[in-house]
Amino acid sequence: MQRNSKSTAAALKRGPIVLVGMMGVGKSTVGRRLAARLGLAFVDADEEIEKAAGMTVSEIFERFGEAHFRDGERRVIARLMDGAPKVIATGGGAFMQADTRAVILEQATAVWLDADIDILVDRVSRREGRPLLKNKDPRVVLTELAAVRNPVYALAPIHVKSIAAPHEVAVERILEQLPAWQ
Repeated sequence: MQRNSKSTAAALKRGPIVLVGMMGVGKSTVGRRLAARLGLAFVDADEEIEKAAGMTVSEIFERFGEAHFRDGERRVIARLMDGAPKVIATGGGAFMQADTRAVILEQATAVWLDADIDILVDRVSRREGRPLLKNKDPRVVLTELAAVRNPVYALAPIHVKSIAAPHEVAVERILEQLPAWQ
């Protein structure tokens, strides 16, 4: 589906589009593709945190703990909320923080990328370096996290289910819902 600049501009009145959801759902991959389709910049919040801290997310968790990481994450996401249209992929826990969630809901268009646990388990098993999964059963952790996080993610005005299909399918689903939300 080709989009014209008028509908894209209408969809982006509220500044950034922020992707939220569980680890492994595809926020970074979908975000890059969505940004390319809309002709916007893409920013991965975790990459920005790593640049600011001079260490990886895993290293921050190990050395300073999750609370320290979340504080840095909050500051980075607040900085990214500058009103400029862009696509931002957040870490899975970012939207769980009340201050971060409030900034996103107030200053951006939040999109919840959702997926079934089986899909998430398959995707996270392909990549190392997820601090919340270190030395744990991914299925158990993801199931527990989803039970707590999904009701909060549901506060995002746009909800897109990611399925076992190319990420372009999720991009199309987001594009279909952006104009309807405005």
